[in-house]
Amino acid sequence: MIKSPRFLLTFGLFLMLGGIVLPFLMVIQILESTFFLNFLAWGISTLGLALGMVGFTWLNRDNKRD
Repeated sequence: MIKSPRFLLTFGLFLMLGGIVLPFLMVIQILESTFFLNFLAWGISTLGLALGMVGFTWLNRDNKRD
């Protein structure tokens, strides 16, 4: 399952969206802003970006071999 570049792209997209939604919920005061929650939002956003880039690179590499 993780061996698919499309899965990495999709998972990275959802993580990046989570990294956007969490701070938005903190700004509109639905969630209380804590150090842990801020760090979690930053971490999942960064992880989503990294996984998306790996998936995109992997997908392009596979397409060039064909």
